[in-house]
Amino acid sequence: MEVGTSCLHKKYTSNGLSCCIVDPRSSWKRKIGTLSGFEQYPLFRGRRNSIWGTVRCASLGSGLYPKPRRRPTPIPGNFDVGPDLDDGRLAKSANSGLCQQIENLVFFRRYREALELFEILSSRDGGSDGGGGDVVGLSTYDSLVSACIGTGSVGDVKMVFRHMLETGFEFDQYMRNRVLLMHVKCGMIIDARQLFEEMQERNIVSWNTMISGLVDAGVYEDAFRLFLLMWEECSAASARTFASALRASAGLGIALSGRQLHSCVVKMGLSTDTFISCALIDMYSKCGCISEAQWVFDEMPEKTVVGWNTIIAGYALHGYSEEALDLYYEMHDSGVKMDHFTYSIIIRICARLASLEHAKQAHAGLVRNGFGLDIVANTALVDLYCKWGRMDDARNVFDKMPKKNAISWNALIGGYANHGQGNEAVNMFERMLKEGFVPNHVTFLAVLSACSYSGLFDKGWQYFESMTHKHKIKPRAMHYACMIELLGREGLLDDAFALIREAPFSPTANMWAALLTACRVHKNLELGKLAAEKLYGMQPEKVGNYIVLLNIYYSTGRSAEAAKVLETLKKRGLRLLPACSWIEIKKQPYRFLFADKSHPESDEIYRRLDELMEHLVEMGYSPNGKSLLPDVGAHEEQASIYHSEKLAVAFGLTSTPNGTSLQVVQGHHICQDCHTVIKLITRVTGRYIVIRDASRFHHFRDGSCSCGDYW
Repeated sequence: MEVGTSCLHKKYTSNGLSCCIVDPRSSWKRKIGTLSGFEQYPLFRGRRNSIWGTVRCASLGSGLYPKPRRRPTPIPGNFDVGPDLDDGRLAKSANSGLCQQIENLVFFRRYREALELFEILSSRDGGSDGGGGDVVGLSTYDSLVSACIGTGSVGDVKMVFRHMLETGFEFDQYMRNRVLLMHVKCGMIIDARQLFEEMQERNIVSWNTMISGLVDAGVYEDAFRLFLLMWEECSAASARTFASALRASAGLGIALSGRQLHSCVVKMGLSTDTFISCALIDMYSKCGCISEAQWVFDEMPEKTVVGWNTIIAGYALHGYSEEALDLYYEMHDSGVKMDHFTYSIIIRICARLASLEHAKQAHAGLVRNGFGLDIVANTALVDLYCKWGRMDDARNVFDKMPKKNAISWNALIGGYANHGQGNEAVNMFERMLKEGFVPNHVTFLAVLSACSYSGLFDKGWQYFESMTHKHKIKPRAMHYACMIELLGREGLLDDAFALIREAPFSPTANMWAALLTACRVHKNLELGKLAAEKLYGMQPEKVGNYIVLLNIYYSTGRSAEAAKVLETLKKRGLRLLPACSWIEIKKQPYRFLFADKSHPESDEIYRRLDELMEHLVEMGYSPNGKSLLPDVGAHEEQASIYHSEKLAVAFGLTSTPNGTSLQVVQGHHICQDCHTVIKLITRVTGRYIVIRDASRFHHFRDGSCSCGDYW
């Protein structure tokens, strides 16, 4: 294998093939920078006095002993430990009975009870007197390791491991690996590194445990470095070892090292391993090589559900949502049984595609296949229905979830916020606190957004101040942006500007953008110019910033200044793209551009829109020619009647029966004139219309909008 320039002098020969792994430290030294993990515990620097004690280790080839197995005995619901016994023989007998009870509890996954019983047992042993060392044996400690992994408690790990050391327990290779796994699984990665370093002998299980633990902890550089050290020390790399190394390459985003590993597994005859294939697909996908990921998937001898999920997620990761959806239906036709991860991925893809019908089918499949109570999939459903404006459906899914986590709550609270239903969002946040869930940064971002969208001034400040004083959460820039918008909605522009200056960090673009929006709404030209100048310096290529300032100039009659802004746009080579809107009618999406006449029913659409506009003029409507769409060109000002969202609404009115609600999705902010027109259309037609624009949902009903005319 001729790859790279610097190669480790370690080769693996199998069936006449030889392969080597290029040391990536020369080729991606700049990418990784200084490796910080093993500098604290340098490997192979000479053996020290080990915390394992004096232990005779098994050889590398025969070090893994089989896990002790036994038939569990029935256990009662409650345990009577009995009185303290003074007689040593009787005490040991009682302790032996407790050990058996501990093992039984662990077998039935009653981990907390098992650890509590062990705490009683260890207190009887008298600490380090050795009294319990003869009673608590390998099988009991092995069960306790499983209990610690089950609870994930650092305190339990320290208690069990300390008892092992104090009672003089003799570690064999199997138990050293189990203790290492216990530390890794409970997130004690620094302690695990020290244990691994002080192992006098390591087998393949030791290496795999440490490498995969580093990958799980996100320390990808150290994981790959450890794999290279293993490759130097022994040739016992397994499929799991290579899979962990591939995960490290994926985390680093370095396709070169992943390709070298791919070459090795092919020459070693491991390429048909399903675990390896899925790791390769994931690695290529995360490194941006989607065609190579597809090739690996096509070459899989047996396409498992994990393989399908990985390739679908890979396409979705890079924005190929349609291709991912096609693969989902191909998976369905292949007869592979889908799991809850499959449905979670597809539901998120449907949310991105704004395809409600496909999402409903995925929801039905989720319930039909027995995953209707899965927390991950149901959270994805809540998020999807929120993004589609189906808040009743989102709330129904949420209420039926038997278990919820902070992500579930955040999805629903954020959904209410985006739809301008601030009171509902506040009520859900209060309920979340009452039920004992701990809010995080995302939770507060959702509830503060709800307060700013709905103008809940007092509640917003109450929650903002409680972040630091009550919940010990330091507000971030996005939280400040919400408060600036809340102040701007109230017209307190000086206070909003003061909040920007008093922030404990440099103001971000979002904070200045919130102030600029407030200046546009309240026509504060001077402060708006300042905010715009700050944004120009941070985001000189973002056209929307220039357009907001243009709107300020137009609304205040400053045509000369507006012309200068347009000239600046031309000098910087920035192009104003036409806006685009989508509407779905009878499961079919339709796209409309400004003054679009490509639709086969365009004559009927324009006729219906002209009739509506004439009716609105009779009602007293006057076209607003002083504002632009924030993402659209100035040429549209001359014919604002034919903006894309108006065409989409007119098509929806002609294509659906009276009383049918309409939903339009667009990638730009709705302009002031369209906002006014659609409010009046709902009053004339009695329709309920939802516009999902670049920043939020606008619910139009009976001549009013949920945003309160502030966006």
